[in-house]
Amino acid sequence: MKQNKWAVLSTALTLFLLCGCTASIAPSSQHTVAIVAKSTQTEFWLSVFAGAEAAATEYNVELIITGPKAEEDYETQNQMVANAVDAGAEALVFSAIDYENNAAAIDAAAQAGVQIVAIDSNVASSAVSTYIGTDNYAAGQMAAQSALDRISGPLKVGIINYDISSANGQEREQGAVDTFTQSGRAEIVGIVNTLAEASHAQSDTTALLEKYPQINVLLAFNEPTSVGAANAVESLGLSEDVFLVGFDSNVATVDGLQEGSVDALIVQNPYAMGYLGVESAYKLLSGQGSSLERTVDTSTKIVDRRNLFTMDSQKALFAFEQRTIE
Repeated sequence: MKQNKWAVLSTALTLFLLCGCTASIAPSSQHTVAIVAKSTQTEFWLSVFAGAEAAATEYNVELIITGPKAEEDYETQNQMVANAVDAGAEALVFSAIDYENNAAAIDAAAQAGVQIVAIDSNVASSAVSTYIGTDNYAAGQMAAQSALDRISGPLKVGIINYDISSANGQEREQGAVDTFTQSGRAEIVGIVNTLAEASHAQSDTTALLEKYPQINVLLAFNEPTSVGAANAVESLGLSEDVFLVGFDSNVATVDGLQEGSVDALIVQNPYAMGYLGVESAYKLLSGQGSSLERTVDTSTKIVDRRNLFTMDSQKALFAFEQRTIE
């Protein structure tokens, strides 16, 4: 069964189509752009890097890719920003682990003449020329609404979020909470902020579900927390009792979607974040910065068992390239 599933998908893995990513002729001079990501360990970030590399090839950009191993390690991320500046980066494509505590490093880079593009998770710096990523508040609303549309009667909701200092996770949570509150039939029973690592998320989800057995809806807001939540639901035998909405695409959560431990996934477009991030950096460096929008929504798609095997869902779900960043 698994073999057939991947065979169905194999022809759909070329590109998650990008709106606005049009080709242009690259000049002979080469600029240096550094991506400082939140992590290099997840399928989400591998897709970001694949998009970034495609744009770097298109625009003849020398690309540096780096990021800490742990998504909570903003101090290492700050050092990586400084290292990129020292290495000659002319522009930074940056995703903030900590909205406030990453700001000084970004401000210092900007003062050194480096152009700043934010992707995925913004930073508290006026030096950011453009933000490219998901409308995270709307994505949280989408996650909550998917449960409201599918579950009749009262909803008892648990939320598994990651670092409380990360802007995108907090925006998703707020969108979900507001939507549930406005529905008049949902109660937020418990919210957990866990590490963005699947085993920690599984332990914390298990503890939450055991403490509040009345939970019948569970939301997890990024790839590692979604994998951990799915593992917890499956190991506790609660697939029929808990409606789980996760974020992003991972082999484990896609398997869970097919087999029952996951009920819906809010799938972002990380390839577009990477591509448009590098493209925007190039435009800033080549005198085209005035053409950039302050905010670019790269869109999200909800995938569940009803549309799992449609072509659009397959394009959204599966990463382009698996590789490790040293």
